[in-house]
Amino acid sequence: MTTRLLLPTLLLCLPLAACGNHDADKAATASGKGASPTAETTSVGRTVQEATDKARAEIAKKNISISNGQSDKAEITPQGELLINGRTVTTTASQRALLVDYRKQVEALAGAGMDIGVAGANLGVSAAGEALKGILAGDTQGIEARVNAEAGKIEAQARKLCALLPGMMAKQQALAAELPAFKPYATMDQSDIDDCGK
Repeated sequence: MTTRLLLPTLLLCLPLAACGNHDADKAATASGKGASPTAETTSVGRTVQEATDKARAEIAKKNISISNGQSDKAEITPQGELLINGRTVTTTASQRALLVDYRKQVEALAGAGMDIGVAGANLGVSAAGEALKGILAGDTQGIEARVNAEAGKIEAQARKLCALLPGMMAKQQALAAELPAFKPYATMDQSDIDDCGK
């Protein structure tokens, strides 16, 4: 990586690195309160973490859309009810249990995706900082290796997300077999699993 290419990239990243309330950063550090253990404590990372925490809370409380774009609008409520076009589909206790189980799998997948987003935001800020330090210190040799090491951690998180897909497909197929009204929304197939992470 040459300094000639690194400098414009660094300059484009500086506004991102400057985002946030640095007084809040100091207060959070002093009080021991910061981002979750999965997020490095950068202003951008904390902002993204707060947004994902809010999204997780909403996912837990609100209906999850499972529409496939071709059939009627479908949702699963937090209580395990299947709604199609706003109407509750009559289900047995075992079908509701399958709906709740599938919903939890969707929540886990969404949460894993959010964790990757937080890590990506932190990587961007970290990379800008590493580049700036390297240029100012005249040591640009190790920048790429350090950034790639952090990127490797994000790739590992993505592999964990992909590892959730076989279980999700199995739950989706079991639910479709047990609840015919859900069948049009059970669209996962092996290619979704095989293509993950590529």
